Amino acid sequence: MRIYLLGYMYSGKTTVGHKLALRLGYQWADLDQVFEYTFHTTIPIFFKRYGEEAFRKIEQKLLHATADQDDIVISTGGGTPCHFDNMQWINHHGTSVYFDVSPETLLRRAAASKKVRPVLAGMTANERNDHIRQQLAQRMVYYQKAQIIFPADDPDLDQLVRLLRPTTV
Repeated sequence: MRIYLLGYMYSGKTTVGHKLALRLGYQWADLDQVFEYTFHTTIPIFFKRYGEEAFRKIEQKLLHATADQDDIVISTGGGTPCHFDNMQWINHHGTSVYFDVSPETLLRRAAASKKVRPVLAGMTANERNDHIRQQLAQRMVYYQKAQIIFPADDPDLDQLVRLLRPTTV
């Protein structure tokens, strides 16, 4: 079984995803980390050098490569389900879980994070607020297509396991 975790940056896909994989006895992969390891560069550097379209095409190939893996939790990038037919593909090849987090929580996590995401670098608090709210609203149409909507403002791993149990047993 493949479990795909979806959601905006700072939604907890990486942190909770790793814990979920351990709890289920599954492997865990983070698509952004797989990209950076495979191409020996960071995503922001790749974006600057080759552009978003080139990144999204490679990201889709990495996503499709997960179809050969079983018993794995895959944390996707925040934009992964929003390009090409990725959301449809994810739903066809595994169980999709959207980490539903309020804009207020995302903003609080972004402000507290030691790792500032390049897209937010140099923004004032108001600009960051506007950017996150606008982009989250644009992506919601894709995120809402997930098979499971997981409230993740204060994620409860036990609750997530219970939500998945009917499909993982």
